[in-house]
Amino acid sequence: MTTTDTTTTPAAPVLLYPDTRTMPPAPARTTTLNGSKLTLVLADLLTVISAMVVGSWINTRVNPLDPTTGREYLGLVLVSLPLWPIVFTSQLLYRARFLTRRMDEVNRLIRGIAFGMLLTAALSTLLKFPIGRWWLVSTTTSLLVMLTAERLIARRLFDRARSRGTMIRSVLIAGRNAEGRLVREVLDSDPSLGYRFEGFAEDLMQTEPGQSSLALLGDPGRLIELADRMGVNSVIVAATAIDVGSSNRLIRALTEHGIHVELSSTLCDIASGRLTIRPVGRVPMMHIEPVQRTGWRARAKRTFDIVIASAALLALSPILLTAMLLVKLTDQGPMLFTQDRVGRDGNLFSMIKIRTMVVDAEAKLAELRDQNETTGILFKVKDDPRITKVGKWLRKLSIDELPQLINVLKGEMSLVGPRPALTSEVEQWNPELHNRLRAQPGITGMWQVSGRNGGDDHDATYAQLDLYYVDNWNLVTDLGILLRTVPVVFGRKGQY
Repeated sequence: MTTTDTTTTPAAPVLLYPDTRTMPPAPARTTTLNGSKLTLVLADLLTVISAMVVGSWINTRVNPLDPTTGREYLGLVLVSLPLWPIVFTSQLLYRARFLTRRMDEVNRLIRGIAFGMLLTAALSTLLKFPIGRWWLVSTTTSLLVMLTAERLIARRLFDRARSRGTMIRSVLIAGRNAEGRLVREVLDSDPSLGYRFEGFAEDLMQTEPGQSSLALLGDPGRLIELADRMGVNSVIVAATAIDVGSSNRLIRALTEHGIHVELSSTLCDIASGRLTIRPVGRVPMMHIEPVQRTGWRARAKRTFDIVIASAALLALSPILLTAMLLVKLTDQGPMLFTQDRVGRDGNLFSMIKIRTMVVDAEAKLAELRDQNETTGILFKVKDDPRITKVGKWLRKLSIDELPQLINVLKGEMSLVGPRPALTSEVEQWNPELHNRLRAQPGITGMWQVSGRNGGDDHDATYAQLDLYYVDNWNLVTDLGILLRTVPVVFGRKGQY
């Protein structure tokens, strides 16, 4: 009788972890982000030293009678230096997820500088080291200016690196419902966010046709195995794609394994500053602050508009008069152009501009309709033949918009607000877009500083940005938009 030698092949290990206690330890997950954070810390320290030295130098010029010498102030700078990384860390200035918006970073930076200077003043008292009032003022001002500039440069460098595919966090999305697909579209549309979409988790885990996504996402072990195999250290969970019990198990297992977890929300275009998470029993509840458009905020905005518009009109009047004279001398037509626009609450007003087109531009519009470079309501042509030679330069430098300062003084417009629309555009708006009329139209706004004045998504872009502004308006946002307008105008971004 022949005996056949049989060997038993050991079963492949089942990489399912029903309990976090049975999971292997989390692997070391290294990213280039750690190196960039260290570089940012060093850049902040160098900027703090430079700003405090500059502040001390300014103090000696403004207040030559200060008994404290520059060398003594330098000693205080060096002694207080270790405080600054601690202060900035406490303000979450090295956590990218808290600094997505530029204004969020500036706000945290302002709080950090204020806290840092208070600690420096307290340290000087403990060391019995007298500091002058003018030194505090000049140093704080230097810190604000130089640290803000340094952070803006750093942000630009980080955005450039991410656009080249470096400093990117690979991410899986758990949940391929409408919410999960929306998150994927957002990540794909903006590389500066720092994410690389690797796939929907349940698609990559799918082994049998018809297997439910919910069952897959309720199995944390398989998702952890997948993340380890792909080298992914972040998972975004679409909250509406998974039930409460499964989401708790999934998030607990992922975080215990050293994987970053982010939970998306059905809320879109709500400013993060309006959101507050507070516990209601066991449930983290998201509170949304209402936008206050009346009361002292409205009066402050109006006062700000009047003061800045008056000063700008006075300071820029030579440029305005020169431009108007050039229009008259080169084209012999009227210097100014007025057009009915739709203002707040649907009220019509006459918007004033320096004329940049030929006199019969409105009559020639019908001939150019087929050359429109956008697919929606707005009409844009890069080389519009109706624009005069002088008008082309006035538009590039936004000088043609200066007479709108008169509309601001009359209360028909604001310095910052949604783009003032034509009546023909309003007639084609969907019901949601009429919410733009809750705010005063502005000379500049989110749409203008975005630099997107053309392209297939032109209408969608201006509608989305204008609605975001109206829904989330505050005075700080206005100030941020005004500051961003300056480089946009001189950089000639999107002007035609």
